[in-house]
This record gives sequence, structure tokens and C-alpha cells, in this order.
Amino acid sequence: MITGNKGEWSEIYTLFKLLGDKQLFLGNKEIEKLEGIVYPILRVLRTESNGDFEYSIQDEIILISGGEEVLKIEISEFKQKAKFLLEKIKENKERTFSVPEIEEFMQSINCISLKASSTAKTDITIVVHDQRTNQQPTLGFSIKSQLGSPSTLLNAGKTTNFIFKISNTKFTSSQIEDINSISSRSKIMDRINAVLDSNGQFDFVKTEKQVFSNNLILIDSKLPEILSQIVYEFYSSKKSSILDLVENTNSKNPLNFNVSNEHKFYEYKIKRFLTDIALGMMPSKVWTGQYDATGGYLIVKENGDVLCYHIYNRNEFENYLFNNTKLDTASSSRHDFGSVYEENGELYFKLNLQIRFVK
Repeated sequence: MITGNKGEWSEIYTLFKLLGDKQLFLGNKEIEKLEGIVYPILRVLRTESNGDFEYSIQDEIILISGGEEVLKIEISEFKQKAKFLLEKIKENKERTFSVPEIEEFMQSINCISLKASSTAKTDITIVVHDQRTNQQPTLGFSIKSQLGSPSTLLNAGKTTNFIFKISNTKFTSSQIEDINSISSRSKIMDRINAVLDSNGQFDFVKTEKQVFSNNLILIDSKLPEILSQIVYEFYSSKKSSILDLVENTNSKNPLNFNVSNEHKFYEYKIKRFLTDIALGMMPSKVWTGQYDATGGYLIVKENGDVLCYHIYNRNEFENYLFNNTKLDTASSSRHDFGSVYEENGELYFKLNLQIRFVK
């Protein structure tokens, strides 16, 4: 029996839905369909443990394996199964569940697992016809579903800690203990405020891990400083969306960029950063700037629509990421941040970066 969570079942739903729709709809930053632009789908490619399969869209769906035609299925069949599966995903309350009726259909079309077998981040590969260029690009996608809980864009780890030096004040060890024992709901913000109330100030020193710092510098030489400001802003204010945090940082202009002509320095650099994370950059691994096989996201909306964001349409992809992500607080004990600590006679404080989708 095949069991999976809502996100995993959403991958199969996406396969059925795209084969039933026969076209790919582009999304805008509000996660609505971009009117007037669709890509007719020619083929969907999927790698299973028992081989590579190609779903070729003609009057019917033709399943091809090893260059040979294996079987033909009516397009209406995929429409029907997509609709049925969507209802099952939405109504299920379990963490993982099975859908026997769909499993039977999956077996019949050589689809034997929920997740496509792939080493890269690609969940599904689609060949489309681009009417504007008259080309047939092969596009790789990672599937993000709004049917389950919001997924993370950047996972927390000690790798994503930013280290700040506390200057302009001194604390005794019992004062440090008092600050670190604050355990309110907003304990990190309250600890920061306790330091500020003693005239302390926070100055960014470095990220905890050099690899992450170098990855950021590769994207933009000022990125470690910019992100440290945004992270600090998040923990010391009520704001959490990337949009709001960048706007605040922009109005303060902590890096003293020349904004006399209203260049959007912070927004542009953060969009670059979000795009690189989305397409392969990981804090713990050396980033070469080479994107994964996946070039974008397919978003499964709550109403069942599937929208496409791809580096192929870079502006829409960047605006989607920028408008639909927020910072989130991870476990401070697990990732070792949010406390005043002493090192070589100096006081320090770590803050952590985790980014999650809004929906």
C-alpha cells in the first residue's frame, strides 16, 4: 500500500492535473493566473525505480517507455482522477494516508511511487511549446503544495546563525543569567530589549559558518550585512514578511547606499538571494551558482489550480518568492541561538535565519 502526506500526494495530483489540463498556467506574485499566457504541454517525463517514462499528450495520453508505446489512456480519465484525488487530499486529517482507488490507477500507468526518483530537487519535468519563441524547452520543477502546511524555503540550522557583538555595556554573570532566563512567548525579542535597555548595542560580526558567508558573498558582496540587518529587524520587531522587513531595512538604509535616485538595492539583492536558495543554494555546501536541474516551482493551490513559476520567466519567479515568504523562528535550543554568551572577555548574541512560505 502506498501512503504519503498531503505534500507527497500533491505530486501525483499535479501529474494527473497537468495531463488532464494539457497546458501549464503561469502565476503572478499574488499566486493568481497570469491572463493570456499558457504553455501547451507536449510531454511529461518521470523517472521511476523501474525505468524512465514519458507521458506524451496527443488526442489521448500515450505512455512511452524505452522509445516504445506502452499504452493509451483517455485524457478525461486523468481529469476525473485529479478531481477525486484533490477531494481525498483536502478531506484527510491524518499525517499520512493512502488512497486505494488512486493507487490502482497509478499501477496501471506505471506510476509506482509518490515521489519521482530523482537526486536533484526536480519533482516533475515538462516539455512545453513556447508560442512566443516557437521553441520546446524542457523545464524542471519542484512541487510546492498549499494543501498541507506551509513549506520552508530555507531550513534553520547552526549553519544559518548570525553572530552579533554586544558593545557599549557590561554585564555581570548573574545579569547574563537573568537575561537568558527570560522565557516569555517572545523571549528572543525580550532578551534583545533587555540588552538595549542597558544601553547595549548589537553589531554584526559574521555568520557562524564560513561556507554560508562565502555563499552569500558569491551572490552579492554585501549580502551577509544586509541579511544580518533583516534578521535583526525580524527578532526585534513585530514584522515577519520578507516584503515588510526589506521595506523597513530600505527606509533605514543601514549600509548607506546612495539612494538619491531611488535604486532598490535591498529588494534587488534579496530577490537574487531567494532565487538562488529556491534553485539549489544550501548554507552548508559550497555554492557554485549552478542551478539544480529544477528551474522553478509548480504551486498547487487550495482550489486545485496548478501555477507555474520558472527561471524561464525570471521576473514573475522572483516576485512570487519575494511576496510570499516570511522569516520564522526555529528552535533556539536546537540551533543554539538567542542567548547572551561571553568569549574572550567580549559579549555576543546569535540570531538564526529560517525562511518559510506564507501559505
